[in-house]
Amino acid sequence: MLLIHDGPTDADGDTGADTAADAAVPRIGGVPLVPEGFVWPDCRACDGAMQFLAHLPLDGSAVAVAVFFCQNDPGMCDDWDATGGGNRAYLFTGELKPAAVPAEGETLLGAVTALRPHPADTPTQQPVLGRLGGEPDWLQNDETPDCPRCATPMAFTAELEEGDEAAACANFGGGGRGYVFTCRPCAEAAFLWQC
Repeated sequence: MLLIHDGPTDADGDTGADTAADAAVPRIGGVPLVPEGFVWPDCRACDGAMQFLAHLPLDGSAVAVAVFFCQNDPGMCDDWDATGGGNRAYLFTGELKPAAVPAEGETLLGAVTALRPHPADTPTQQPVLGRLGGEPDWLQNDETPDCPRCATPMAFTAELEEGDEAAACANFGGGGRGYVFTCRPCAEAAFLWQC
């Protein structure tokens, strides 16, 4: 299932979609929706607050993945590595509310891009910003992470493209792709990117 802009794109690249920063829809940017007691993740390398990248509801709205990565000093904190400490993904279930955003650090993208699932086997005129399910389209070697709890390979869940809107563009090293994995039995998620 492809992830495309939720709405028509005009000549300036604007989607025309009016999406709230805390909407419970697939989106890049905005504010993460989190359970009670959530603590915003810090980068293990620089100790700065990570940037929220994406909210990806799975199975309707009962399960969602939140993706974060460090952008305090891009390229210096191993934000591309699933276990390097420069990124973090969470698999949430239950009631979710907008998180309190830290005052310090590069914590939010400059815009919100709503995404809509679109069948992969039908043409689309809207820009593709990723996809849900299927198999990862690796740019380099297979880097499927193992679950930190049960040590089995995690299930590929989503692929994210950098995008071309400056305010909502993910920094995957220039032309890279982000990969989201989950282990549902252990309620774990992981993220990495390649370019």
